[in-house]
Amino acid sequence: MLNGKLASQIAGIVIAVSLSNKHTFSKENQDAIKLVKGFGVERDAHFGSTVKHRSRVAQNPDQPNLRQVHLIPNELFEELADCFHIEPGQMGENITTAGINLLELPADTKLMIGKAAVIKVTGLRNPCAQIDHFQPGLLKAVVGRDAEGNLIRKAGIMGVVLESGEVKAGDEIRVQLPPKPFKKLKRV
Repeated sequence: MLNGKLASQIAGIVIAVSLSNKHTFSKENQDAIKLVKGFGVERDAHFGSTVKHRSRVAQNPDQPNLRQVHLIPNELFEELADCFHIEPGQMGENITTAGINLLELPADTKLMIGKAAVIKVTGLRNPCAQIDHFQPGLLKAVVGRDAEGNLIRKAGIMGVVLESGEVKAGDEIRVQLPPKPFKKLKRV
């Protein structure tokens, strides 16, 4: 799953950081963002210990916020470049990464970013129809099926903040895998 490499050998880099203090589809790039333990990205609309995603708030506003931080690999933008022009932050992610296949990480993986921040991976982003309002046809491009017919979601991963810290473009990302057996990522 991770090319047989040890966790200490897996490393990536932050390409961009973004936030929006309103519930907008895209987020604006920033010089840096502050991750706050148990709450997410300071000044972002999804900041909080309980769910902030509007449709989930309507179902139950007291459920835990497993979507405090959204990460997308820059490699997805490169893969889609023939049909879509997407810049970091435009798909609503807080952190755009390079060098790590985020979708292959198991649940509960820890991402140590920069000097202090730690994110625990909670699951996959489940893209909705809003994505087609941004660019028509994009939903079909980021959701597909594998050879066995299983749904594949390519719109990034979600996580919660375990340790506070500042994150900026150029920061290194170190990966700490959870104990085996690994749990496959599911939508959150």
